[in-house]
Amino acid sequence: MKLVSICPSNTELLHFLGAASDLIGVDDFSDWPSDVEQLPRLGPDLSIDMNKLEALEPDLVLASLSVPGMEKNIEELKMRNIPHVIYDPQSLADIQNDLLDLGKRVNKMDSALQAVKWMKNEIEEYKKISETLRHRKRIYFEWWPKPVFTPGKINWLTEVSRLAGGLNIFEDVELASVQTTWKDVVERKPDLIGMVWVGVKTDKMNPSHIKKRDGWEVLHTFGTEIEKLEESLFCRPSPRLIFGLKRLAALIHPQDYPAFLPDDEERYMKELQVIMR
Repeated sequence: MKLVSICPSNTELLHFLGAASDLIGVDDFSDWPSDVEQLPRLGPDLSIDMNKLEALEPDLVLASLSVPGMEKNIEELKMRNIPHVIYDPQSLADIQNDLLDLGKRVNKMDSALQAVKWMKNEIEEYKKISETLRHRKRIYFEWWPKPVFTPGKINWLTEVSRLAGGLNIFEDVELASVQTTWKDVVERKPDLIGMVWVGVKTDKMNPSHIKKRDGWEVLHTFGTEIEKLEESLFCRPSPRLIFGLKRLAALIHPQDYPAFLPDDEERYMKELQVIMR
């Protein structure tokens, strides 16, 4: 089956299903697993080259609405009658449902069931630990600095925060993505600022950008800390969010949750692949 993914999270879904070898093209930002680096690139996920995509003659294109602006890609797919599926997950349960749906479409249902079982087991383990904690760290996730964008209640990071023993300070806003102000952030007094700018590599983010802002001294006095978080583990709605959960939990409650180091994701993936065979 010839598959095309025009969103990093969908590319990752295929890997968890053991179907990444069927990919014949991906968007420019798909970078995991490393095998996809050799595939034809079809442009940024918000500006896919549809002529190039159509020329590949895919059996199925994996599209997404997880990032605002992808609607035009879907309109083009419809207009050209290119077979496609659209995913728009907002929660960990939605991601599990997408795995099952995609597993059925690409004849990888057994792998889908195993991947979902793994996700549920990890979530349950972290939920049990979370329920024993007396204090939750208040977290502000900065998706974009200017204007300020952050996840609201209808987003997987609110769920991940609670499982990790934290609290998204914008979980009171009934939106998936919230455009707000730095002043609002300061007034909410987070314990932790997670720099996780969408589409920006971790080494390109510098906490000095935040420390130069008016009001930082207030937060600094309050005891607020800044941590650079991996965009690939927190901003993409794929099963890799489980590794983001492990990373965050170990960061904010190191005495209560298992340690999780940068190399641990590779080890967990190898173990998972053995289970799914």
